Amino acid sequence: MIGFILAKNKVVGGELLRMVERKDRCKVLVLVYQSLGLVFGDLSISPLYVFQSTFSGRLRHYQTEDAVFGAFSMIFWTLTLLSLFKYAVFVLSADDNGEGGIVALYSHLCRRAKFCMLPNNQAADEELSTYNYPGYSNRNLSPSLLRRFIERHKKTKTSLLLLVLFGASMVISIGVVAPAISVLSSIEGLKFRAKDVDNDTMVLIACILLIFLFVLQHRGFHKVAFMFTPVVIMWLLSITAVGIYNILRWNPGVYQALSPYYIYKFFKVTGKDGWISLGGILLCISGSEAMFTDLGHFSATSIRVAFSCVIYPCLVLQYMGQAAFLSKNLSAVPMSFYASVPDPFFWPVLVVATLAAIVASQAVISTTFFIIKECHAFGCFPRVKMVHTRRWLPGQIYIPEINWILMVLSLSVTMGFRDTNHIGNAYGIAYMTMTIVTTWLTSLVINLVWQKSAMLALLFSMLFGSVEIIYFSSSCMRIPKGGWFPLMFSVIFLVIMYAWHYGSWKKYSQDLHNKLSMRWILTLGPSLGIIRVPGIGLIYTELATGVPATFTHFLTTLPAFYQVVVFVCVKTVPVSHVPHKERYLIGRIGPKSYRLYRCIIRNGYKDIIKNGEDFETDLVMSIAEFIQMEAEGTGAVDGPVDGRMAVVRTSEKFGTRLVMSDSFGPGGSSSSNASVIVSGYKSPTLQNLQASYEQEYSPQLTFRRRVRFELLDTKYKDPLVKEELLELVEAKCAGVTYVIGHSRIKARSNSSFLHQFAINIAYSLLRKNCRSPAVALNIPHICLIEVGMNYCV
Repeated sequence: MIGFILAKNKVVGGELLRMVERKDRCKVLVLVYQSLGLVFGDLSISPLYVFQSTFSGRLRHYQTEDAVFGAFSMIFWTLTLLSLFKYAVFVLSADDNGEGGIVALYSHLCRRAKFCMLPNNQAADEELSTYNYPGYSNRNLSPSLLRRFIERHKKTKTSLLLLVLFGASMVISIGVVAPAISVLSSIEGLKFRAKDVDNDTMVLIACILLIFLFVLQHRGFHKVAFMFTPVVIMWLLSITAVGIYNILRWNPGVYQALSPYYIYKFFKVTGKDGWISLGGILLCISGSEAMFTDLGHFSATSIRVAFSCVIYPCLVLQYMGQAAFLSKNLSAVPMSFYASVPDPFFWPVLVVATLAAIVASQAVISTTFFIIKECHAFGCFPRVKMVHTRRWLPGQIYIPEINWILMVLSLSVTMGFRDTNHIGNAYGIAYMTMTIVTTWLTSLVINLVWQKSAMLALLFSMLFGSVEIIYFSSSCMRIPKGGWFPLMFSVIFLVIMYAWHYGSWKKYSQDLHNKLSMRWILTLGPSLGIIRVPGIGLIYTELATGVPATFTHFLTTLPAFYQVVVFVCVKTVPVSHVPHKERYLIGRIGPKSYRLYRCIIRNGYKDIIKNGEDFETDLVMSIAEFIQMEAEGTGAVDGPVDGRMAVVRTSEKFGTRLVMSDSFGPGGSSSSNASVIVSGYKSPTLQNLQASYEQEYSPQLTFRRRVRFELLDTKYKDPLVKEELLELVEAKCAGVTYVIGHSRIKARSNSSFLHQFAINIAYSLLRKNCRSPAVALNIPHICLIEVGMNYCV
């Protein structure tokens, strides 16, 4: 009997295990399907222009079968070495809690060692569940000479940040160049088939398609995102079929070019001209970085399966087919792809190519939005409006200002160069610079994060970096022919980002220097020496400790302040995501009778910052939970200066301390029989005045969701706890006001020229033309008070 039961349990357990494995496989297949449209669009359309760009310039004088075979052999091995082995095998393993990209690698390094230039680093941040690896502790680090060297020298940390920002600038440059070359090369078939279509007409059509592409970003590309993957699949099927046809039709022996021997023959014949042609061959891997950059939306397994089983074979067959066709039709090199398409399928392939180019361009633009959001989170980009779209695209964002800037620049590139070869030169140097930065950062991750030997990190850098430097040196020969654009554009963006970071850091240093001591607060007494009026005052500050000078400036200007004061610090932690239950860190400033609290909101560089009624609700519930936990003596951790800080959402009782009810509009009300009804402090005259103001100046606020809090009618061991909770609820009923410091900094007259240029010109210009902090934090204008501060740095 016992044996029967054990056998039965074993069968049931095995069946459950098989069901889980089947479910995991289905999930991976779904992610593989989605990744084809959202990750590999740019890589899959590279056959449109690779051979054309390779045989431009002097290499057109070497149009022989051996030269074509040698070019294909280099394409094959470049695709294999850099796309398959480097990205699909190695770099995808260097993810940051499932996120990828240049900023993710930098975040990895910042958590491993003290490389980060973000302010407000706290020991409590290392307790986040997403901060460390399982079983990994940042406090027991093995000694590393490289780590010590970077930590001890500020210039080295600054150089590392500049390297990351330069790589990010190149990603933005690709967001300008990639749509131009993709769309223009996709419609070049019109010039091949329709003889009455000249180059000017093609450029005009490409500009119209680009305008349509960027306008559709504004109207909501996410609404048609379900079509992305079918379009790319049709394109992959088309190029694979054309490639197989050309192999069988023109030269079945082209498979011999897979041997590296043909690379030797290629350089033996072409010499220096063959080395210069590498600037065109490297375009075959353009878009491979998306495998790592878009990792956060998918899984490493799904991307590896999609690339190795679908993308890689399709591209190899297509390039092999083009090589077979060109080996017998050497004069067709200027239009190699469309010339190789059989006549019955020419127009369908042209249509699918145009659609695939639009899909690929949309993915590149989205990557640009993401890199800007990440740089902004690290304090290296001016404040911009970020719209978080939904539906089919995972985690999609849209930045209006950047979208229109990219459109203008992409149109300028298309109309200025008017040739895919020159645009390809710009694309090649931008992509190789970005991938070299990725290689260097990955080698640092291997040594400092994975704790592998320096020789292994050096081997990785030498194996892939040496090949990339060879390609980059070839691209540098094409700088006069279009390669200058991404370099100039990236330098401009690098200056913008570092100037913003430099100015923000100087302003934070002044806030830190001018903060108030707790002794000053304690001498004021519970009333702070002023009249305490009903309501909650949220004072936004970049300081995680101490009292900002903004508070003093307000008190010396107005003789009253709010009944409950909360110092709110919104900061970025070098992790991709902070779990919502660990986001709020609540503490107290001074004695309980002062009613001064501190709320530190920790966000990852890919988290969405939400404010408004949801934020106010979360804040009040978190403070109420902190008051109870403090009285019970549970869940608190030691804070640096102001007393105890607690991550209150980890408590099992969170959300049960107060009763919430919803109402809409300023006149909404609610009640509950099982609670103590709290009356507001505002007189009927003030309530009527507020209602009329809202209706006249902000009609949309009339229908805004309002949350009312009511205190539970329960017995408290400490009557002071009930009194404090009651006062908190009454203050929330009276209203919430946001106080933000409007600080301005100016360089001292005796400072250096570069310092004055960075502060007085670059940072000042950016601050005046970017979004205000209130807009970036989604603070209602009717509840906002700005306090001006001037600093000389």
